Amino acid sequence: MNHLGEIISLGVAVSWTITAWFAAKASLRVGAMVTNVLRLVLATLFLGVLLWVTIGRPYPVYADKDTWLWLGLSALVGYVFGDYCLFNCYLYIGPRFGQLLMTLAPPMAAIAGWIMLGETLGWKSILAMAVTLSGISISILSRDGGHHFKLDLPLKGVLLGIGAGVGQGVGLVLSKIGMQYYAAAIPADAPQAIEGMLPFASTMMRAIVGGIGFFAILLLQKDFGKLRSAVRDPVAMKYATIITLFGPAIGVSLSLMAVRYANAGIASTLMALTPVLILVPEVLIDKKRIRFKEIAGLAVSIAGVALFFLL
Repeated sequence: MNHLGEIISLGVAVSWTITAWFAAKASLRVGAMVTNVLRLVLATLFLGVLLWVTIGRPYPVYADKDTWLWLGLSALVGYVFGDYCLFNCYLYIGPRFGQLLMTLAPPMAAIAGWIMLGETLGWKSILAMAVTLSGISISILSRDGGHHFKLDLPLKGVLLGIGAGVGQGVGLVLSKIGMQYYAAAIPADAPQAIEGMLPFASTMMRAIVGGIGFFAILLLQKDFGKLRSAVRDPVAMKYATIITLFGPAIGVSLSLMAVRYANAGIASTLMALTPVLILVPEVLIDKKRIRFKEIAGLAVSIAGVALFFLL
C-alpha cells in the first residue's frame, strides 16, 4: 500500500492528540501527580503483558546496571520532570499551548545530543531551532501598544511548558544512551524477538522508574490519599486507561511501525502535528476560540520541527 508509513504517522499524531486532551481532563480532575502515577502503573502492566506474549518474560530481559542507570535517568528527566511540567502546564494554558511548547523538544534533543553524544549541530539545526522558537513566540506573545512584548498566557504555564519540552528532549537523548547499553548487553544467542521488543522493554523500565519517582513525591507531599480517591473514581480511571492505551500502547507501537514504512524525517514531522490536531476537540468540544496569530505561530513551529528532520 502506497504511503502506508505516512498514514500510520498521522495515526500516531491522532493517538497522541487523544492522549493530550484526556491528560488535561484527568489532571483537572485528580491532579497532575496522581494522573502520572496511574498512567505509568497501567503502562507498566500493559508493557509487561506485551513482553510476556512476545518474548515469554514479563520484564526487560538482559538489562544490565548501566541500562537501568541511563534509562532510569531518562525516566527522571523525561517523566518525573518533563511530564510533571507538561501535565501541570495543561492546568494553566491548556493542551493546545502545552503541545505547542512541546515543539521545543527537538531543539532540546539536538543540543543535548551535541553535548552528551557529540552529535553534529550545524547551521541547519540552528535554523530549525530559530524557526521553531519564532513560531512559539508568534503564538504566545503580543505587543502592549508600544515596542514591548507581553505574554498572552500565564507565565507559570509557559515556564512549565518550556520545562516539559526540555525534559522531553533531554530525556530522549538519555533514552538513546540507555538503549545503546541495552543493545550491547543482549547476548548474540538471544532470541531475535528480543531485539525487536527492545524499545518496549526500555519504555517499561522508564515507566517503572518514573512511577516510583512520582509515587515517592506523593508520599513526601503526604498526598497519598488523593491516589486512593482517584483509584475509586471511575471517571479518573477511565481517563487514565485512555491515556495509557493511546500513549504507550497504540502511540508507541504505531510510531515504531511508521518509521519502518516511511522516511524517518517525514514520519517524525507528521507525528509532530499533535498541536494542530488538538485544535479539533478544543474548538468542537471545549468551544474555545482560536486566533489567527495562534494558527500562524503553530504553522511556523511545525515548519521548524520539519526542518530538523527533512533538511
